[in-house]
Amino acid sequence: MKNITTKQFSILSDHMDVYQFMLDIFSSTRWRGVPAPFWEYALVSDWMDKSYLHRCRIWKDGEKIVGFCFHENPVSEIYFSLREGYEELAPEMVEYAEKHMPRTEGRQKLVLVGDQREFESAAKAAGFTQCGGYDSMVYDCSKPLEYRPPEEYSFTEIGGVDVAKACECCWKGFDHEAEEGPWNGEYEYAFEQVNAPHSTTEYALAVMNSRGEYVCYAGMWWVKENRLAYLEPLCTVPEYRHKGIAAAALSELYRRLKPLGVEYMTGGGNEFYSRIGYERRVPWTFWKK
Repeated sequence: MKNITTKQFSILSDHMDVYQFMLDIFSSTRWRGVPAPFWEYALVSDWMDKSYLHRCRIWKDGEKIVGFCFHENPVSEIYFSLREGYEELAPEMVEYAEKHMPRTEGRQKLVLVGDQREFESAAKAAGFTQCGGYDSMVYDCSKPLEYRPPEEYSFTEIGGVDVAKACECCWKGFDHEAEEGPWNGEYEYAFEQVNAPHSTTEYALAVMNSRGEYVCYAGMWWVKENRLAYLEPLCTVPEYRHKGIAAAALSELYRRLKPLGVEYMTGGGNEFYSRIGYERRVPWTFWKK
C-alpha cells in the first residue's frame, strides 16, 4: 500500500537523495525526464536564480522519493521527474506547479522531456496547450566517432584543464565578449561547479591552438550508473568555428569514455550534432495556459 507524503525541497538536506532518485529512474533508451546532471549543473551555475528553490517539491512513498517538481532557468520553466508505477501523481504535480511554482511576469511554462505521457495528459486536462518544442540529439556510442582536429591544434590531458582559461574560452565561446565586452578575469565562480558532488571535470577537455590558448571547451559529466556522457557545456571561440574543432573535441571525449562503458553521449538541438552522427531522440515539449 502506498503512503504518499510531500515535502519542500531543501538543498542542504535533499540534494543527494534527489540526485540518486534521478539516477534510479533514468533510462538512456527511454528518457522519462531529464538526467541527473541537468539538475546539479544548474544548481552549481551562477546563471540560475536559486531564490525559489524552496518552491520545488518532493513526493515520497514512505522513505522513497517517487516524484519531484522543480524549476531551472528561468524559474518559470517547470520540470517533472516521476518514478514508474506512480503515474497517478501526475495531475497532482501539475496542479501544484500551476498554483505554487514561480512565474515570470505572470507567465509559466511546463517543460516535458522524453516519454512523459502522464504529464502530457495531466497538462491537457488542466487546460494547458502545447506551445512549441524540439528534439535534442543523442549519440549512440556503439558507432565510432572519429573526427580529428587540424594539425596545429591539440587537446588538454585528462584532468589537465586550466579553470581560468576554460572560463575565458566560455566567455568568448558563448559570445559574451561581443555582447558584454572583454572577459574580466574573474573565474572564482567556476569552482562551485568543479567541486559539485558528482562533477567529473577530470573528463572535461579543451582544444588548444599552437599558442596554448583554449579555442574550444567541452565539459563532461560522466554518469557511470546510467552509462551516460552528459555534455555540458560545449562552446567554440567565434573565430575558430567551422573548422571541425568541436567535432574533434566530441570525438576525443568519445575515445576517452568508450573504455569506461559509455553507451550514449548527449548533445543539443543544433544541426551541428546531426551532421556528425547524432540522432534526434529526445522530444522536449513546452506547455502554457
